[in-house]
Amino acid sequence: MMLKDEIIQSAEPFVIAGPCSAETEEQVISTCTEIARNREVKMLRAGIWKPRTRPDSFEGLGGEALPWLVEAGRQTGLRTVTEVANAKHVEEVLRAGIDAIWIGARTTVNPFTVQEIADALKGVQIPVLIKNPVNPDLGLWIGAFERFINSGNQDLTAIHRGFSSYRHPKYRNVPSWEIPIALKEELPEIPLICDPSHITGKRELLLEVSQKALDLDFNGLMIEVHPDPEYAWSDKEQQIKPIDFSQLLRSLIRRHKSLDPDVQEMIAELRTKVSTLDDRIFELLSERMRLSQQVGKIKQENNITILQQGHWSRLLNERLAQADDFGLSKKFVRELLDAIHQESIRHQTKIMNPDSGK
Repeated sequence: MMLKDEIIQSAEPFVIAGPCSAETEEQVISTCTEIARNREVKMLRAGIWKPRTRPDSFEGLGGEALPWLVEAGRQTGLRTVTEVANAKHVEEVLRAGIDAIWIGARTTVNPFTVQEIADALKGVQIPVLIKNPVNPDLGLWIGAFERFINSGNQDLTAIHRGFSSYRHPKYRNVPSWEIPIALKEELPEIPLICDPSHITGKRELLLEVSQKALDLDFNGLMIEVHPDPEYAWSDKEQQIKPIDFSQLLRSLIRRHKSLDPDVQEMIAELRTKVSTLDDRIFELLSERMRLSQQVGKIKQENNITILQQGHWSRLLNERLAQADDFGLSKKFVRELLDAIHQESIRHQTKIMNPDSGK
């Protein structure tokens, strides 16, 4: 059975855990041995090569640490996975006997490097887990999967680790949950695992993000664990001790995927009402755009610019001020108004410049 099928068919979340970086043989084996006491853990991880933003950061011990992870897997009976960033890494990993590899976010963003790794794995059936690119680009993420599929590898899994953002007040990497959800729509046969360690960048938020991922029907989690995070050689803020890792797993609420017939009937009734409301929303939006076309006609006849910034700013501020009254978040209201405004501009542009769309 391929790893991806095992992940999808697992009744429990498929958990991958281990230290961010392999630092010493004792650290790797002792940490992984403790982690393995949790029955939810199915695979051990450790960073052998660490692509870092700054050259003075710890970039991993390289090939010398591979046997430590292999030995940890042997002692615990669990499979092992590590990151590769080029064809040379692939050769060393295969030679050492690591069970699976993952492609990091900084590698996924580069199609040439992804293709190099895919080519290096031609004829080799090894599970490949692909993290999202650092920037929120769904097409780039899908493209990475396509390169491995075209090279003959079907045992693929996605890892959502969030997207880079400048000084975000809460997350190290913004989750932007709509992107992994869209990936599931485009590639439903590929399992999806969440990496809350890299999303949060801080251990205090791990439970919150892990639970959100499970609530969104993610297939599993990848979590970084270290015996003494304060002295970790990399990413110490986001790693947790083995005892805290065990507590996190116990705290997670597992939701049911299948529905009780009575519950299913109640939900179906409510969904019917929602669908009716959706129909009304689309009818109202269509009517609104017809009015926008009339406004565009008047602007055309009077040689007035399409964008009226003063009016738009007033409307935007008024609606944002009403967000709480309607039980809606300001973020949602802003995104909705922006989308409606852009569609309105498109309709007015067709009226004022009928040849623009040809």
